[in-house]
Amino acid sequence: MPVDKQFDENFRLGGFASIAGVDEAGRGPLAGPVVAAAVILRSDSPVYGLDDSKKLSASKRNELFSEIIKKAEAYSISVIGNTEIDKINILNASLTAMKKAVTALSVLPDIVLVDGNKKIKTEIRCECIVKGDGKSESIAAASILAKVVRDKIMTDLELLHPGYGWSSNKGYPTKFHREAILKLGITPHHRLSFLKKMEQYELFGKE
Repeated sequence: MPVDKQFDENFRLGGFASIAGVDEAGRGPLAGPVVAAAVILRSDSPVYGLDDSKKLSASKRNELFSEIIKKAEAYSISVIGNTEIDKINILNASLTAMKKAVTALSVLPDIVLVDGNKKIKTEIRCECIVKGDGKSESIAAASILAKVVRDKIMTDLELLHPGYGWSSNKGYPTKFHREAILKLGITPHHRLSFLKKMEQYELFGKE
């Protein structure tokens, strides 16, 4: 079921005319970047069918992606690569990506709604919304942009490094992906910090 439009509308009624929804995709994979998006939707140009990107089919996400970027008042996307993730850890990388996405918006929002329970450092008022991608239209839109962009990145990377199934698993630790790492080795796009943590339990057979 699509998110309730009233959630964001309640913020507008509270005096926040311009709402930026922020979300990320790719915290859990063994390979590839984390991608964040920030979106300011127009209240007078609604996008119908918005929901948590994980609940939508790939074709529906792609359809909504095109509509969001066409109708949004502003949007931006930020990508943090696996090397930086290894340096600063995935939580900090996710927060950094979300902050960069907000900073890059062409319109200054009155409030930022962030999916999850961690605020980003910004001078703009920021509210954390747990499971926000299933509650807020703005966050749902951001989740769709972030996931579609990241999925495209992983599909493109598979052309450079075939055999890991990235076009289907998107870098997540599926059995096929873990076995491919044992067989083929790691690539420049794997997160070494993740592989070290998972070495004993996942990569070597302890589920």
